Order: sequence, then structure tokens, then C-alpha cells
Amino acid sequence: MSKRSKARELALQMLFLVDMNPDVDGKTVLEMIQERIEDQEASRFSWQLFSGTMERRDQIDAAISAVAKNWTLKRMAATDRNLLRLGCFELQHFDTPPTVVINEAIDLAKKFGAENSSSFVNGILDQLKPRE
Repeated sequence: MSKRSKARELALQMLFLVDMNPDVDGKTVLEMIQERIEDQEASRFSWQLFSGTMERRDQIDAAISAVAKNWTLKRMAATDRNLLRLGCFELQHFDTPPTVVINEAIDLAKKFGAENSSSFVNGILDQLKPRE
């Protein structure tokens, strides 16, 4: 697994943690990231993904809700919801090619989600990617 893939995986896990336990603070999450990823660049990338997603969560949720026909965020599986948030944030705020962001999200959905998570995440993120 590449360093950036590991960073995305950890950012997803931290987003899930905070989604399930809203009382977990950012300082705790930062410490957990730094403990789990020794590489400074990858650790920083993971933190940027987590903190940026959290800072813009309302905007991200609105964007997801706008394209997720017949789905509310509360109805989505927590893993899928947070993976969509992470992917949406990276699509909007990093210069990572959209195909890379979506493929990484699909891989994480296969690893952590349910049977249909990867196709669900793919369909939503495809609608959220910047148009050329």
C-alpha cells in the first residue's frame, strides 16, 4: 500500500471515529494519526484530509445530498458517508487526478464497506468530480 493510500485509509478511519463519537477532539485525532503513520509527509496528508473534511463538512454534505438521489446522509452507511466526504473533499481541494481519488475511494469501500459500497461510492463521486 502506498503512503498516500495509507494516509487516506487512516483519514477515513478518523472521520468514522468522530462521526460515531462526536466528543473526540481534533488534538486526539492528530495524535492518533502521528502515532500510526511515521512518515511525516504521509501523516501531514492524512491530517489535511481529515481536518479539511471536518472544516468543510456542511458544504461537503450539501454537495453529496444534492447528487445522492433518494438517499439522505443519515440513511447511508457510516463508512460510505465518510468515504464520500473524504473523496468529495479531495476532489475539490487537492490537485489529485479525479480518477485516482475515485479509484482510491472504491478500494477503501471494498475494504471497509458493504457489498454494494464500491459501486455506490463510485456513482456519487463520479457526479461530484470537477467537470473539465
